[in-house]
Amino acid sequence: MTAYYLSSLLAFTGGHMINYTVIMYLQDKLGSDLLSGIGFGLSFGSSIVFGWFAGVLCDRVSPLRVVHGAHALFVLSLAGLWWTDWGGGQWQVVGTLVSAFLGGLAWSFLGPARLAALGHMVPAEKLKPASILFNLQVLIGFGLAPVLIGLVRSHHGWSAVFALGMGLFVLSSLLLWGMKTQGSVQSSRGVLAEVMEGFGAVGANPLLLQLVLAAVMALAMTGPMQILLPKLAKEVLGLSELQRGVYLGMMALTLIMGGVAALLLGKHLHHGMVIFAGTTVASLLFASLSHWTNALASAAALGGMGVLGGMVISLVVAGIQAQAPPALRGRVMGIYSIISQVIPAASGVMAGAVVRSSGITQAILGAGIALACLAMLAAMVMPQLRQART
Repeated sequence: MTAYYLSSLLAFTGGHMINYTVIMYLQDKLGSDLLSGIGFGLSFGSSIVFGWFAGVLCDRVSPLRVVHGAHALFVLSLAGLWWTDWGGGQWQVVGTLVSAFLGGLAWSFLGPARLAALGHMVPAEKLKPASILFNLQVLIGFGLAPVLIGLVRSHHGWSAVFALGMGLFVLSSLLLWGMKTQGSVQSSRGVLAEVMEGFGAVGANPLLLQLVLAAVMALAMTGPMQILLPKLAKEVLGLSELQRGVYLGMMALTLIMGGVAALLLGKHLHHGMVIFAGTTVASLLFASLSHWTNALASAAALGGMGVLGGMVISLVVAGIQAQAPPALRGRVMGIYSIISQVIPAASGVMAGAVVRSSGITQAILGAGIALACLAMLAAMVMPQLRQART
């Protein structure tokens, strides 16, 4: 399993490198926030269309075959970015946006396929800790990607960034050499019928349904964070570019720390209570950022929020994996993967609309309090998850 986890780390690092590259490239090369927003949407929005089919496919065929296909799409995305950077000219915008779409399409398949494959390779009694360890690779990849881009780009330019990304996906696929997973028996039913079967499985299991809703609740915070924190660091805290990078980098680091805490303490925690209490306190810490003008106090609140957020999402993913029926695992994890991409994008758009009308501090305060109230309401109306101990 070590090779699988390492392969996942390389793939998620490469995937997040593409996301960051699309946004930064459109901002730096073309100087357009509008185009970078469109690129962000293409990178994450594709799953709302293709993620459903990806889940079905992961149940019909070997999930590892789907993983390799996703890797190939990522490589094509990077090749498109490389060609666009080399050629320049009038095709620069089109080439970058097409590459962003290919990256988003790859993400639609990579998430459910990686999660479904994990469920095939790990015994049921070890699936929860294995899922937490897997989610740790996702968090590390998210934090490592911008660091690698900065280091490589500063010394060797964009071409080296694209080459490094390609190398990560090739090596990731090589690490899976010899591993095998099996799909379910071939179905003669249509894709829509099988998608609805996945929804039916979620709806039939109250704990699974509540875990999926908890994922929506927890991930709703990530959009406002990505949109509002850079503006807060610059306009309220008055940080320099270097200081702002360190401040924002704390979020990735503390998310990883939260994932490690969930892995080490998972057996001793009351999972349901940690999910609700952690989401509530993290939301209140986010709201408190509207109050702090001292950078150290703000960073401390941000760090606490990150640790709690990493713990919560790790426990939620592990719970969904453990509750998913084996024959429908691809479709259930496909639902989670769509949530993990669409909800942050949607909540980020909402946060952007609020900040334009009310200002940065009011937007952060309102978002944090609203999410805390949502978490407390969820704790009252989700008894199965509230009572879930492990």
